[in-house]
Amino acid sequence: MPEFVFDSCVLSNFVLSDGMPILKRLYAGRAYITNFVRVEIARGIHGGHEKLTAIRRAIKDGWPKEIAFKTQKEKALFEKLSVSLGSGEASCIAIARSRKYHFASNDRAARAEATLLQVKITGTIGILLRGIKENVIDINEGDRLLKRMIKAGFFSPVTSLRVIK
Repeated sequence: MPEFVFDSCVLSNFVLSDGMPILKRLYAGRAYITNFVRVEIARGIHGGHEKLTAIRRAIKDGWPKEIAFKTQKEKALFEKLSVSLGSGEASCIAIARSRKYHFASNDRAARAEATLLQVKITGTIGILLRGIKENVIDINEGDRLLKRMIKAGFFSPVTSLRVIK
């Protein structure tokens, strides 16, 4: 199974909808965030999104694992991507490209850059559908989570997973 590097938006969607256990079941031992994503999460917490402290606790417990650049090649790609993307997305793509990880993001521009670099991508909807496919949740629970995500601010392309499944 591939490794996944998550941006802050995807993690936030699951935390704010009480869906973090689903991510943990689907990506146990294979989930990472970058140190830049950790900083974005900290900004969210300081901005009043208290529920995001669950991500901070999860990192301390070892899931997901926090990672940083290992090579000059990763740093160089990050710098190039940072011109048009946020630090969290740029760092995730640089690491995913270098280490052959998959990238979890909802950001349209980041997904486009990742696709150009041949980085495999998923997002919140894809993760919910994977949870259904792998019997971690059923379609009803998936739709309940999606509705909570939308209520918390997720700009979803659909209002029900039934239209995709």
